[in-house]
Amino acid sequence: MATERAGDTERWLIAGLGNPGSEYAGNRHNCGFMVADLLAGRMGVSFKRDRSRARVAGGRLASRPVTLTKPQTFMNLSGGPVAALRGFYKIPAGRIVVIHDDLDIPFGGIRLKQGGGDNGHNGLRSVTAALGTREYLRVRVGIGRPPGRMDPADFVLHDFSPAERKVLPEVLERAADAVEALLQRGLAAAQNEFHGTAQAAQP
Repeated sequence: MATERAGDTERWLIAGLGNPGSEYAGNRHNCGFMVADLLAGRMGVSFKRDRSRARVAGGRLASRPVTLTKPQTFMNLSGGPVAALRGFYKIPAGRIVVIHDDLDIPFGGIRLKQGGGDNGHNGLRSVTAALGTREYLRVRVGIGRPPGRMDPADFVLHDFSPAERKVLPEVLERAADAVEALLQRGLAAAQNEFHGTAQAAQP
């Protein structure tokens, strides 16, 4: 299982949610994976297969020891790998960060919170059930609402539009910045910084 436990009293677990496989790589639902990949790059580490049914990378981020993970069980079953890593490292809910797409936030918006419902997000529902608590932290990446009468379930499994893709790198960088701010300065300070700034450039 991942790396050794020594010195893990301040370890954080950061989980980016998404679906494995190249056919899903550019989907709106894979924002969590995209941000996790950025964070791994900032940490100078690579993801490796882990027996927790996830890809896992360990290192330091914002001067904190971090285990970064991308569950490989598909979105609806994301909770199992997250709970397995939480149990291995004995990490409390207050040091677990889940990064996910959010339909209720306009495209480009970044919001942070602790606890709350899943708002119909199957990945969050699975994580909450597996952890047995809602009190983990969330970094929410806005993808906006589907156009017209499009089913939200179809919308999240479509790739970003060409116009959205032009500004998506900026959005993902801001989400990664929000994770670092959360670790470094705490939830309230990170909320003040990212909720108070203008939305990312609209497509």
